[in-house]
Amino acid sequence: MKSIYKNEKGKTEIIDLYNKQLQKLGVIYKDIYVDTSFGKTHLIETGNLNGKPLLVFHGGNSTTAYNLLFCDFLLEDFHIYAVDTIGHPGKSAEVSLSSKNQDYGKWASEVITGIGYEKIACFGGSFGAGVLVKTMCVSPQLIERSALLVPSAICNAPAYKSMNMLAPMILYWITHKRSWFIRCILPMAITEENILDDIIDTAKCSIDNAKIKTGMPSNESDESLSRYKGPVLIMSAEKDCLFPGQMVIERAKKIWKHANTYLLKDRGHIHVLTEEEKNMLKDFLLG
Repeated sequence: MKSIYKNEKGKTEIIDLYNKQLQKLGVIYKDIYVDTSFGKTHLIETGNLNGKPLLVFHGGNSTTAYNLLFCDFLLEDFHIYAVDTIGHPGKSAEVSLSSKNQDYGKWASEVITGIGYEKIACFGGSFGAGVLVKTMCVSPQLIERSALLVPSAICNAPAYKSMNMLAPMILYWITHKRSWFIRCILPMAITEENILDDIIDTAKCSIDNAKIKTGMPSNESDESLSRYKGPVLIMSAEKDCLFPGQMVIERAKKIWKHANTYLLKDRGHIHVLTEEEKNMLKDFLLG
């Protein structure tokens, strides 16, 4: 099996940052593993163990450790299972799944049953939201409610929309200068204020040490999406170059007439949520 890391040193660097970010989170957590037909899958169990169970999916080429820092506002109310997406940086099996079919949804379905739930609330962002969308198509009965933040798999933009990130990325690979790295991700963040140190540390570590996956979970058909009948919240970003906010919302409302939708005004794919928006997510997930 081919490694998803460039070399063993690179794998060590990613896992070291993963562990440091978990320590930075400053909460008690437990490592758990479940066996799936796609490979062994690692999760972090943390938060309020008496709270409502919540399965959380992280973004692509990122880690669940970084995602927990982003989602720290959920720790007080939820019994969190934060999963390492298989084939991405982290502690799950290095098995790369296709983003063009529903394998990620089948894998996530096995994770849900593997941690012992017949139905659970779920939250995912970006690539992780696309994994959740695939799961909503494959096993809608397993998802009690679904919160999707800047989601893939509903209305992905054509690849050329993000071509302006390519030249700065090449220059970063050549020079390894932080300034070029920031220039590379700026189209996703709109302003440098949205590019926090944890984002830079995580993305830079992945780009330097892992074999980056560029394909996002593919758009699902109306027929597949409409299989899900449960509560759903879609929060998309107005200036998202990957998943254009208004178009994502329009398609979601067409499929799910009951959907709750919210547009992150003047923000891109990388963003900072306001306290009001964090509370909106919490209230929805609590039901």
